[in-house]
Amino acid sequence: MSFIRFSDLCSSGQAKGQRVFIRADLNVPQDETGRITEDTRIRASIPAIRMALEAGAAVMVTSHLGRPTEGAFKPEDSLAPVAARLGELMDRPVRLVSNWVDGDFSVAPGEVVLLENCRLNVGEKKNSPELAKKLGALCDIFVHDAFGTAHRAEGTTYGIAETAPIASAGPLLAAEMDAIAKALAAPKRPLVAIVAGSKVSTKLTILQSLAKNVDHLIVGGGIANTFMLAAGLKIGKSLAEPDLVDQAKAVIEAMKARGAEVPIPTDVVTAKAFAADAPATTKLATEVADDDLILDIGPQTAAKLAEQLMKAGTIVWNGPVGVFEFAAFEGGTKAIAQAIAKSSAFSIAGGGDTLAAIAKYGIEQEVGYISTGGGAFLEVLEGKTLPAFEVLERRAT
Repeated sequence: MSFIRFSDLCSSGQAKGQRVFIRADLNVPQDETGRITEDTRIRASIPAIRMALEAGAAVMVTSHLGRPTEGAFKPEDSLAPVAARLGELMDRPVRLVSNWVDGDFSVAPGEVVLLENCRLNVGEKKNSPELAKKLGALCDIFVHDAFGTAHRAEGTTYGIAETAPIASAGPLLAAEMDAIAKALAAPKRPLVAIVAGSKVSTKLTILQSLAKNVDHLIVGGGIANTFMLAAGLKIGKSLAEPDLVDQAKAVIEAMKARGAEVPIPTDVVTAKAFAADAPATTKLATEVADDDLILDIGPQTAAKLAEQLMKAGTIVWNGPVGVFEFAAFEGGTKAIAQAIAKSSAFSIAGGGDTLAAIAKYGIEQEVGYISTGGGAFLEVLEGKTLPAFEVLERRAT
């Protein structure tokens, strides 16, 4: 992907004295009193802001927060707590500006202001042309630095990128674009994808898209149970979607036609109930009883998958392969996590449960790139071109 990097604009002096508009993701969790309970996203947004300030720009930052009603301000929708926390972390005052769309405010070079919750602006969600025009007029350089919103074509994520004089990718978004290109556009082979979760239906388009490109497609969780049904195995009372067996078979056949593989578990860890203290039994995949619940892959399967991961050139990971929250059923996910950590492959991982597993096994430093995009990451795996990527690439030419 070709796009303008904000870092290049700064290093070449093009941001000096310019009005820079940064779309960040400051959508942080808050308690009922409005107190911020976790500030990772605020901390992650600071490098782009500092970059702009050090380049001598007049800096405007905005974000959405929660799900406000357009044009109907309520105190709980305000970015005021975010402005306070951003000021603390940057050790400088950060002024909060309300009703900013028409540009009735000033910001000087070397100053940063936070523009109130962008989703309060009428036309934001549907990217109205009138709003897009006003947004573009506010700045000389637009900086998209919110990958979590890259799959949405909204006013501050897409419309402004079309109307601003220059549209660029901030350091966070640029890193995501680089990692995705490395993993999916021009991967080092073999390319192994791990797609796990409770339902095939939520990941079917991802599985179909990856089946055209990957060398090994590892499925886990409830998805693996549906693929076991497709392979003619019994799964007892395990979570599965029998009505999607034909689609699972089609994915297996599509892989086979390319000389690629969907490894079906040869052994599993079962229990009679879904509970942390349920006795765990390891058995061959051909010996699952009618009252069994499959809650993890077995050690034989985990060892085979780990071997594939150790030989991989690129690994894409989305989802744990078992109920890793329960100690008795974490073996498969732990083995995969450790294999990814030891592998020399470039690895990219995303999705909330995947991030939780990475944290649990302490392999953050060994994963090539951890995507925090959620829905945006899944849409990339589906083979979709994200609106933010499309518009930034178009504006670069």
